[in-house]
Amino acid sequence: MEVKKETTALQAYQKLAALCARSEHCQQEMLDKMRQWGVSDEDQAKVMARLIKEKYVDDERFAHAFVYDKIRYSKWGRRKVEQALWMKRIDEHISKSILDEVDDEEYLQILRPLLKQKSKSVTGRNEYERTMKLIKFALGRGFTMDIIKQCIEVDNEDEFSD
Repeated sequence: MEVKKETTALQAYQKLAALCARSEHCQQEMLDKMRQWGVSDEDQAKVMARLIKEKYVDDERFAHAFVYDKIRYSKWGRRKVEQALWMKRIDEHISKSILDEVDDEEYLQILRPLLKQKSKSVTGRNEYERTMKLIKFALGRGFTMDIIKQCIEVDNEDEFSD
């Protein structure tokens, strides 16, 4: 049986500093890693204080990068990003201010092509059923109902003008 060695505060700091130098991480992710490594609560606090002081970890900077990536690359809506930030224990005033910076038009530009693509594969007994499936798809992606309605209405107008 293998005996699990506890990681010292210095080892934890070095590992986490190297990790943070490669990509953005939040405080919660760092605490989770230290807990996995068996770092004592006292040492966790010391390591976190040092990582923050030396600007390796900054929740606001992390939230900016996270929101940008999830909206533009993963094509998530506001609700899904909000929930992910909450799960990472990012302070609500930080996440709200960053999410408020994202314009509704940006969500529309992401959702329209998603719905257009999805509508090709959605089947239903009637138009109402197809529309409900598209709405459910968009809600699952984290888009708010007001954004979804704007896209669905625009799509329907396009269908009538063809």
